[in-house]
Amino acid sequence: MTTVAGKQAACSIAARLERLPHSRWHVKVRFLIGAVTFFEAFDQLLAASALPVLMKEWNLTTGQATFAVTSASIGMLLGALAAGWMGDRIGRVRTVALGVAVTGLASLAVAFSGGIETFSLFRFVQGLGIGGVVPVAATYINEIARSDKRGRFVLLYEMIFPAGLAAATLVAVWVVPNLGWRAMFVIGTLPVLIAAVLPRQVEESPRWLLARGRTEEAEAAIARIEAAVARATAEPLPQPAATVPEATSRGRLRDLFRGRYLRRTAVLSGLWFVAYYVNHGISTWLPSLYTRQFGLDLTTALVYTLLSNVTGLLGTFVVALLIDRIGRRPALVAALTGTMLSLGVLALAGAASGGQVAVFASCTTFFLYAVNAGLYLYSPELYPTDNRAKGAAFGGLWNRLGVIVGPVAVGAVIGAGGSLSLVFAQLAAVAALGAVIAWFAVETKGRTLEELNS
Repeated sequence: MTTVAGKQAACSIAARLERLPHSRWHVKVRFLIGAVTFFEAFDQLLAASALPVLMKEWNLTTGQATFAVTSASIGMLLGALAAGWMGDRIGRVRTVALGVAVTGLASLAVAFSGGIETFSLFRFVQGLGIGGVVPVAATYINEIARSDKRGRFVLLYEMIFPAGLAAATLVAVWVVPNLGWRAMFVIGTLPVLIAAVLPRQVEESPRWLLARGRTEEAEAAIARIEAAVARATAEPLPQPAATVPEATSRGRLRDLFRGRYLRRTAVLSGLWFVAYYVNHGISTWLPSLYTRQFGLDLTTALVYTLLSNVTGLLGTFVVALLIDRIGRRPALVAALTGTMLSLGVLALAGAASGGQVAVFASCTTFFLYAVNAGLYLYSPELYPTDNRAKGAAFGGLWNRLGVIVGPVAVGAVIGAGGSLSLVFAQLAAVAALGAVIAWFAVETKGRTLEELNS
């Protein structure tokens, strides 16, 4: 049971974090955690870049290609579940470092795969790391951000993820044709270096330390952060304002499905599933669609895919500038509606050429990446500190279900000889469902994490 002293300490930690001006300390932390997220995104898309070559080299059927792609997604699903528990149990920073190490080492193993079976096995292991890192990293960034600028702070960090996706495609444009697909996975081992540095360079979340009853460590961590910010700004820090104490929580998974959290979890789960069903339904198959359906060479296919990733990066930047002004719910509704319209136009136009698909797929990713980034901001806001990583990771579970089901559904349509219009029409319908679900989202704009869970 939380004591009066514990509540006072919680208010003090939250207030001291809320009063910190933006500084080089924030930039450093966002850079280091962002580097982690960059390489997780990079590693996530490696299979899509290698898939056109693998299908020829190993004479893969559509079913085998789908399995190769989804093996990592299954790993991500399980990794998200494990990391949610670990993030609330052993800490945000340690969990992220562990996940990054698994991702990098597994990437090296993938590079030496001799067939589709070992390729898929090591991609599954790599997925365990990727699935665990991203939601816990987003949870950490949320916990150090000020409430009045949390949306911009978190989403500018989240731009690193689409940047990683774009970088994977950009590197693949030259590396895959010239050095082969294995070289891409060797590059994917670089995150191991970050895993070694992270725990020594990034303070553990004071909010998490306090929630675990480690009051002295929390006080020491916030004091070191304050000292770093004061040095960076060369000015006295503002006085802390009064804050609302957070409600007590035992940090149990079933608490996500009780009281006010049931609605939050249900809406969040639906949004995560829709966003990644559509996202991976498109991104996983785009390079292969360009080469097999429209007869484009591999370099052109990867350049078209890169265009989609670049517009997605732009969409993330736009939503970062707007989300603290217009709110989370309007931003999600608008972005999902834009996704639906882009895909609907492509379905009605008939997807007649690779260039046409590239244009409308790029419009789709502009809106869709904004949704994805918005959800990484929104998920940790909805839960108390003891359950924040679990709540974000449970959303990641539905995210990974979408990652699995989306490519499988698209692959089934293509494998059965269905038209591309049908592929894009069913994706548009799923996006429309997401826009409806977003209307029921709880607005969190401008409120502290403690106010949202008091």
